[in-house]
Amino acid sequence: MIDEPLQGPAWDLTSEYLNPEAPELQADLDRLSELLTQIEKLNEDLDGGGDAGGVTGIAAAQAIYKLSEQAVIMLENPYCFANCLLAVNSRDDAAQTLYGRLQAYQKRFSDLLEPLSQFTDLANDETIDSYLADEEVQASEFQVRHSRKRRHEILSLAEENLINGLGLDGIHAWGDLYDRLSGTLSCDVLIGNEVQSMGIAQASGLMMKPDVQLRQNAWKGINDAWRTHEESCAAAINAIAGWRLELGRKRGRRKPVHFLDAPVHMNRITRKTLDTLLGVAKDARPLAQRAARLQARAYGKTTIGPWDQRAPAPDLGQSSSVGTPFSSAVDIIADAYGEVHPSMGEFVRMMVAERWVEGTVGDNKRPGAFCTGFPKSRTPRVYMTYTGSASDMITLAHELGHGLHSWVMRDLPESQRSYGMSLAETASTFGETLVRDALMQRADTAIARLDIAWEEMSALVAFILNIPTRFEFERRFYEARQERPLRPQELNDMMSEAWQTWYGDTLAEPDPLFWANKLHFYISGLSFYNFPYLFGYLFSSGVYAKRKEFGAGFYDRYVALLRDTGRMTAEDLAQKHLLIDLSMPDFWQETVGSLESRVDQFEALLDELNLAV
Repeated sequence: MIDEPLQGPAWDLTSEYLNPEAPELQADLDRLSELLTQIEKLNEDLDGGGDAGGVTGIAAAQAIYKLSEQAVIMLENPYCFANCLLAVNSRDDAAQTLYGRLQAYQKRFSDLLEPLSQFTDLANDETIDSYLADEEVQASEFQVRHSRKRRHEILSLAEENLINGLGLDGIHAWGDLYDRLSGTLSCDVLIGNEVQSMGIAQASGLMMKPDVQLRQNAWKGINDAWRTHEESCAAAINAIAGWRLELGRKRGRRKPVHFLDAPVHMNRITRKTLDTLLGVAKDARPLAQRAARLQARAYGKTTIGPWDQRAPAPDLGQSSSVGTPFSSAVDIIADAYGEVHPSMGEFVRMMVAERWVEGTVGDNKRPGAFCTGFPKSRTPRVYMTYTGSASDMITLAHELGHGLHSWVMRDLPESQRSYGMSLAETASTFGETLVRDALMQRADTAIARLDIAWEEMSALVAFILNIPTRFEFERRFYEARQERPLRPQELNDMMSEAWQTWYGDTLAEPDPLFWANKLHFYISGLSFYNFPYLFGYLFSSGVYAKRKEFGAGFYDRYVALLRDTGRMTAEDLAQKHLLIDLSMPDFWQETVGSLESRVDQFEALLDELNLAV
């Protein structure tokens, strides 16, 4: 038997910079300073020192845009490097120092770009047409016209600069505080008869083990640790939401601003599409609750616990509990991706060969998984903690999907490579489905089929129940926060009510502290980082269903769709490439309906294995 390492490898970041003090990194920051100085001079023709709407102003705006396209690369590359280092080791002093330095650059960059933002948002249509007539600038047309939809919210230049300046030690400082807390927090978990101390990320990994008691112990240990910091978390989440709500009030001088306006606009969808999506999910609750009950049945229970949210299929004694080595997982994912097109499989193997994937286990690692990228080299990086579970394999497939998305867009202008979070989940969730279906096809026993079908049910429950639970809590929280800050117990109650609304009696007990231990509620740069996952799950399922319809031409159409995500709204994208209307329930209902047969097959499989309560 070949002794393969179970956990994933450490990634290699040295192709970008050797360390936080590398001369190459400082050279990029020096170049950034030069670009910003040039922008500062040109701003005299935009912020009152010249005729902003005239020929001189338009030329200045065009020049600023071109300089900003270079500057953002010089800023984001070091930022990405610092974040990658801190994700692996939240106690990295040099990375912390670099991150702190970059905040000053970020503030200056934001301040100096504000005049251009005001120009493109507030200038009349004729001026904007002239501005976009330049061939290089024309690449930003969608970005400019989409931003102008919220032009009624723009404040004066002085006010916008003040907001940017105060944000560093305001809303973003609260987000940074939470990041540092989550990265350094440890908890005690009872394993067998011994209590072991470990990082939160490592304890979270235990919640993906087949031992129910171990999962429950890990959940309890994590919650006990967060409970000691619930006052701090409450202060942070109240401050972040309070900042956004107050800013909304300031921006609502001409027209009321709702707290959902920004996330909907950022995701490049309409409120009607979001309401339709959530309405379909609400109607689909019985199907998802049925899937959850079947998962409980597989474990000999009638309900699932909050510690079962990421549970693997039950160990029936005929499969190894050791897990799948990382290299084997890569082979499986690469083969599954390659079934769509050979280049997709080659991409997966390239990511691993280049050491662009981080999968180690460490006490100081931040929990969760993500895909990021270095704009200077146009190369992606995948981060996770790989421990060999089937869930880990699906997570790896998910994040590699994100990587593929950015990879097929690497030759586009910088302004066309940024897309809404709802569309960001398209390739990732598509990748999950590919791997699950490939695993199901190669499964030669009922137990092997159970492992894969289990992941399908877990996804269905997660996206149609868990994600809307998060949205329900956040929506209720923002509504209440408009009146006053909420106390920890109130947040616990509100979180428990959200669990009840979506899970009903399928959940043994709620997870009241989920508001404290879920990173997504503390991302200072965006709010409601939940519904994009539901959108992505159902949208990608619809895209996946088109494979047979489009046949051999599917891959080219799929890549064209991904490449357009940075220059179209989700509704226009779906209409162009899939001929569907996302604001109407038909597409979403059809997609949900296609999932019912998978639940039926899962129940039949449990019958075959004689798994009954």
